[in-house]
Amino acid sequence: MVVSGFSGVGKGTLMKCLTGRHSEYALSISATTRAPREGEEDGREYFFRTKEEFEDLIARDRLIEYACYCGNYYGTPRDYVEEQMACGRDVILEIELQGALEIRRQYPDALLLFVMPPDVRTLLTRLQGRGTESGDVIRARLHRAVEESAEVEKYDYIVVNDDLEQSAEEVHRLIVSQHSRVEHNAELIGEIRSELRLLAEETGA
Repeated sequence: MVVSGFSGVGKGTLMKCLTGRHSEYALSISATTRAPREGEEDGREYFFRTKEEFEDLIARDRLIEYACYCGNYYGTPRDYVEEQMACGRDVILEIELQGALEIRRQYPDALLLFVMPPDVRTLLTRLQGRGTESGDVIRARLHRAVEESAEVEKYDYIVVNDDLEQSAEEVHRLIVSQHSRVEHNAELIGEIRSELRLLAEETGA
């Protein structure tokens, strides 16, 4: 599953709430070249890398996707995601638009969610409330949000992040419903179909 949204909309907080309530999800940790914010730790919020280290990951094909956003690289390490998928876990990628579309290309059955604010004034308040970014950076993030808003229809669902716990449960419900889609249950459908035919023959139907 991919979760995207405007900068400041609360994607990270929403994902922490979701994974804190539902242990069956594996939240992928992205690599980035941006500087850590206060309280962030390498290997917890992000893998913080230099530009040279990040470009080495690109060269060695160790990223499923990557993008440049507001002057910094962001990308998804390949090894962790593939290990979790092999274990049958739902992997959540919190990534930007460009990376989300690359995931859709590689994994056509991926679920793409876009997190929206209840209104744009709330978004601005959240950006300013961080207290970690200059006015120029905030303006750049708002300009990027304008561009991203033109691509929202490429996602499967939107989630309005107004009430944190309600929004987390809405994401959980969407993931659960995705598991019930017909195209994701071909093996079970085939087994039931075969068993029905055998039962019909045995009973002379």
